[in-house]
Amino acid sequence: MPKELTPQNPCAADVPDSQRGKNMSSTNITILYERLSREDESENESVSIENQKSYLEEYAIKNGFKNMVHMTDDGWSGTRWDRPGFQKMMEQVEIGCVDTILIKNMSRLGRDHLRVGLYLEMLRDKGVRLIAVAEAIDTSKGEDDFMPFRNIIAEWHARDTSCKIKAIFGAKTAQGHHVSGAIPYGYIHNPQNHQEWLLDKEAAPIVKRMFQSIINGKSPTQITAELTAEKVLTPAAHWEKIGAGMKKPHNANSSKWGLACVLNILKRREYIGWKILNKSTKENYKQKRRKETPLEDMLVFKDAYPAIIDEETWSVVQRLRGTKRCPYQLAVDTDPLTGVLYCADCGKKMYHKRGYAGEGKPPHHEYVCSSYRHYSKVCTCHYIRVKVVQDLILTAIKRISKYVSENEAEFVERVRQNSALQQEALVRENRGKHAKAKRRRDEVGLLIKKLYESFALDKIPEKHFTELLADYDAEQSILERQISDMEAAIKKYNTV
Repeated sequence: MPKELTPQNPCAADVPDSQRGKNMSSTNITILYERLSREDESENESVSIENQKSYLEEYAIKNGFKNMVHMTDDGWSGTRWDRPGFQKMMEQVEIGCVDTILIKNMSRLGRDHLRVGLYLEMLRDKGVRLIAVAEAIDTSKGEDDFMPFRNIIAEWHARDTSCKIKAIFGAKTAQGHHVSGAIPYGYIHNPQNHQEWLLDKEAAPIVKRMFQSIINGKSPTQITAELTAEKVLTPAAHWEKIGAGMKKPHNANSSKWGLACVLNILKRREYIGWKILNKSTKENYKQKRRKETPLEDMLVFKDAYPAIIDEETWSVVQRLRGTKRCPYQLAVDTDPLTGVLYCADCGKKMYHKRGYAGEGKPPHHEYVCSSYRHYSKVCTCHYIRVKVVQDLILTAIKRISKYVSENEAEFVERVRQNSALQQEALVRENRGKHAKAKRRRDEVGLLIKKLYESFALDKIPEKHFTELLADYDAEQSILERQISDMEAAIKKYNTV
């Protein structure tokens, strides 16, 4: 049966020591890789994860493959290459633990023919055999002339699906329909018609209060602190309470507000009763991050549902938010301990706080835990005065100076040992970076090769070819320089 990978057993093979060394391939694993996206599942039930596992296991057992390990990406699109199962599989390939990879068909590997070709080159360089069972592809039997065409067809399928979904969403938004279930804090869906928004009697007054607080001169940070102190439920916790089907709050404390949440509420136009659609977009299906659509390209339907604030209030708040307010400062000198003090409770950095505390109060001059400053649940409200820190440092310097004068030889030896440990840790880190940089350099080399092939076959215009080639050449030069520097540092350490 398939085995699990463990840190003590990275190749997942229980092999006697007597068998190691003579035939290392016998200790390696056979990876059974399965992938399923929502689009695949809706089109064909036979590609389900369980069916893929049974199909590949039956083939592997029938053909005598050993040390089988399943690696699965359930719900991941083939256009994404940050899939956890795929990344784990390539890590095993990189460290030389893999003999064979079994997949149902080439589209399970991915739906980008250039990237698929790149990874096929990597597998070939590592001596890893790839078998696409349903398509009778076996790289150990030589090249399949139709493999590139299959990869292109798989990519066309992903692009075609993306275009269809985009067209459907475009038609719905043009008619004024929402295409997602997301709703701003302060509103709830009409149970009879989810396209209609109703005022949330509990949350709407909180939103109105936020906007009025800005007009009254309060900052978003002060508003955040007030809501937290009053134990007002955060949007996620509130939606969970009323059963709106939203995600559960990330923090254990459901009344701990974040500054980003308050800022996001203060900039939303929906609170003046506008329905705004097509707020973000992607240029193509390969991009994962969406970018904000210019206001003139958004679809705006005014007076679409009840307003929480009027348009004038919203405009005033945006104008106030765009005006920077400089805090009072006693001095502009940079504190010498900034960035080097850490909280003893949570390990986060402590920041220097100095300024006017109020009429009749002495100026504050202390270090505060940054974790508490950002309302994290991992720390508490505490600080330490600058004078106390300076006294502690002075005391430590005096104690160490006394120890050095009385035990000079022992002190030198301890410093040498500590330096050696730090240097060893640095070299270990450099080795990891070195391996990563070499992998990326090899990837860039293969991408340049594929780029030349695409240009030679008139698949891309000369302008794009020139721009991409320049970018890849620049990246390759930087990587070569970094690799050379790290190799020199590692060599220097090994010769010491």
